[in-house]
Amino acid sequence: MTAAPVAQDLFLGVEIAHLDTVEAAAVIAARDPALPFAYVVTPNAQHMVILDSGSDPAFARAYDAAWLRLCDSQIMRILGRMLFDRDLPHATGADVTARLFAAHVRPDDAITVIGGDDELAARLRRRYGLTRLALHQPPMGFIKDPAAVEACIRFVLDHPARYVFFAVGAPRSELLAHRIAERGGATGVGLCIGSSLHFLTGMVPRAPRWMRRSALEWLYRLVRDPRNHARRVFVESLPLVAIAVRARLTDPARRHQPRRPG
Repeated sequence: MTAAPVAQDLFLGVEIAHLDTVEAAAVIAARDPALPFAYVVTPNAQHMVILDSGSDPAFARAYDAAWLRLCDSQIMRILGRMLFDRDLPHATGADVTARLFAAHVRPDDAITVIGGDDELAARLRRRYGLTRLALHQPPMGFIKDPAAVEACIRFVLDHPARYVFFAVGAPRSELLAHRIAERGGATGVGLCIGSSLHFLTGMVPRAPRWMRRSALEWLYRLVRDPRNHARRVFVESLPLVAIAVRARLTDPARRHQPRRPG
């Protein structure tokens, strides 16, 4: 048995699953948990800039190998509509995670979390009555330590789960999920979801809904934590606008061609 195919939108050479939040959560929950491990990534402006630059081949390979790529960015949606007549459905990692727990996760589902801490695990257990939650806390900088990466892979293999949440940030989550998929032997669905579990449990506040709907969540994060988010917004993400304009002006015939595996 294999997972049913999902319609794709091509945006700046990246295939984005044509799924909104509710649809994405339903597709993820419907996947047979006995199938080989597959993982979900949530491209945002920063990710798209990295992919366009070709500066991180391992990250590009991880994206190519993902089962689903869900649009995490309102800016991507605005650029898609304005420049390419593309209506990308919005399905952020935080929203999909919240929908999964609200509508699909059962107390006896096996769940593995890579990242976070004991407080996060305790809050998840209390809020959702989870009885089979396993959490592994890799050290800082683990992705550059082969032994630490191996420990993460081993933990996932030793704790078979319906859902594996990678809460270690990008590109670490994507690189680790790809390595687990390459290793083989794991099952279930991995979700590269950043701070989504911290939002879900109230450990980290999220922008008000009106700001999220107005494509202003980036501003909320910038105001709350300018030191950490200024570079992400103005240096790592803003170039997406220039990339999209360039694609629209200079390569209109190929701007929606899929990116080739690295």
